[in-house]
Amino acid sequence: MAKAAENTNKSAKPGFGARVSNFFKGIGRSFKNMYHELKKVTWPTRKELLNYSVVVFVFLIVMGVIIGVIDTGAGALVNLIVKL
Repeated sequence: MAKAAENTNKSAKPGFGARVSNFFKGIGRSFKNMYHELKKVTWPTRKELLNYSVVVFVFLIVMGVIIGVIDTGAGALVNLIVKL
């Protein structure tokens, strides 16, 4: 009979306070894990960061020009089709 009462206590849901406490402990654990992972990161040097930024900026300019040319050509094609 004692085992039956013991089994019902194990299957009972924890109270509201315990659930809230576990929720915030989980958030704290997540931030702690994130902090430890960020300590393992190899951060770029200032020179590498500048080089990467220049590469991205140049890529954006090139893609903007390509998209602009395609847009202009498509607009001219649509105007040609509409005039027919």
